[in-house]
Amino acid sequence: MELTGNQLMFIIFSGVIVLFSILTVTTRRILRAATYLLFVLISTAGIYFMLNFQFLAAIQLTLYAGGIVVLIIFSILLTSHISQKFEPVGWKKMILSALASIAGMIVCITTILNYKFSANAAIAQEINMDVIGKSLLSYEHNGYVLPFEVISVLLLAAMISAIVIAKKGKTQQEK
Repeated sequence: MELTGNQLMFIIFSGVIVLFSILTVTTRRILRAATYLLFVLISTAGIYFMLNFQFLAAIQLTLYAGGIVVLIIFSILLTSHISQKFEPVGWKKMILSALASIAGMIVCITTILNYKFSANAAIAQEINMDVIGKSLLSYEHNGYVLPFEVISVLLLAAMISAIVIAKKGKTQQEK
């Protein structure tokens, strides 16, 4: 069986996602975890591009890979020491985490195997970018401005709170 270019790229993207997802949750350095998460999000955007979901891929790159990860990295750099390591995970937590992961994997695999995938004969519809743009900028029914603003205020409050807590901890340690 010969692999096509799309199949090869899918294998590469999915391998990167699996590898860096594991590295994200197993590393003890928080800045490395954020960097590994960045690779996962970029590879996910690559799969979206392969599926011809350019808008979703662009949102994935700009919002998650560009925005959220940068926010996480800035928060880490402002609130903790860059060389700080997490505490080693105990055997009990490691075993319970492995059991939870295996249970989740079993649920996912059985769901995928039991679902009957069928080809859709419908013709692909043209995407109207004006409708998407107006929905993103609308505050009326089916608009996304209000939820976006609420989330941005929430993230700003979380970042300010993290900085205040970190500064209080440093001043108390210095005394």
